[in-house]
Amino acid sequence: MSEALQISKEKLISDLSQGVADSEELLKLTADEVSASAVELRKRVMDRIQQAKSELHHLQQATVEKAKAAGHATDEFVHENPWKSIGIAAGLGLVVGLLISRR
Repeated sequence: MSEALQISKEKLISDLSQGVADSEELLKLTADEVSASAVELRKRVMDRIQQAKSELHHLQQATVEKAKAAGHATDEFVHENPWKSIGIAAGLGLVVGLLISRR
């Protein structure tokens, strides 16, 4: 998984968490409204908040599982191909060094 995609997922999770927290706060602030429509609206919003929390939890689990799988795959590759891994790391280090030295 690319780093940009991982950052996007983390931002999405953060934004969703903040949205859920804001919605819960809004519901607390309007708790004194007792009209039938307000009660029904609060019930629907609470149901959606619970659904969003559940989906957020599943998204976090999936992200963690994919990160662990990528880590295990990398670990296996390095153990099975130590010299190739050293060569790749050295090549990347050389490229980064050349790019830094140009500045």
